Amino acid sequence: MSKGDERWFPGIDDLQWIDATAGSPHPVLLEMEAVARPAGIPILDRDSARALAVLATTRRRIVEIGTAIGYSTLWMALAQPPDGTIVTLDPDSGRTARARTFWQQAGIADEAVTVVNRPALAAFAAGGAELDGPFDLAFIDALKHEYGRYLDALLPRLAPGALIVADNVLWSGKTSGSRPSRPGDDTAELRAFCERVLADPAFAATILPIGDGLLVAARRATT
Repeated sequence: MSKGDERWFPGIDDLQWIDATAGSPHPVLLEMEAVARPAGIPILDRDSARALAVLATTRRRIVEIGTAIGYSTLWMALAQPPDGTIVTLDPDSGRTARARTFWQQAGIADEAVTVVNRPALAAFAAGGAELDGPFDLAFIDALKHEYGRYLDALLPRLAPGALIVADNVLWSGKTSGSRPSRPGDDTAELRAFCERVLADPAFAATILPIGDGLLVAARRATT
């Protein structure tokens, strides 16, 4: 960009070109999109999902907080190495049973994804071999006011060099203050979470302005 030019931001045409050039997602992912949006089931924005899949490509042990119908789980499972595994936590057994059906349709082996049907904080407090770690990627997309507590639970379970990825951190502009927030809408907790991770010298972190904001933090290897 030459000096004096106005700052440029990508628009919908640019995002559509990226999506078209990257190619169509797996047919089961398209089916899940068609099911989720009319029913109001929260799933990851496709732009963010593509980024998440790239990050999962070399990650063999993944933990996910918030399964819903397994859309983000499937993006990661399709991208992982052949010996990769995912543990995903969600208290809604009806949705996770539906998720398992989608994963099977996509050819994901049952043993590749372990479902824990408990609220995440309760599951971490109870422990269990499936949650011991160490994990090399943690994806957070659940109750926004609990993001900081999820981080507390995850830290002792992360391998050196692990990635933490969290969705919805811009919260439709409320986190940054570009749009108004109101007390109790989870904005304060999301802002505190972002400020904590971005300021922590144990991480190299940023927020990608795609979807509703995707925080990506790499845990620095200790020396």
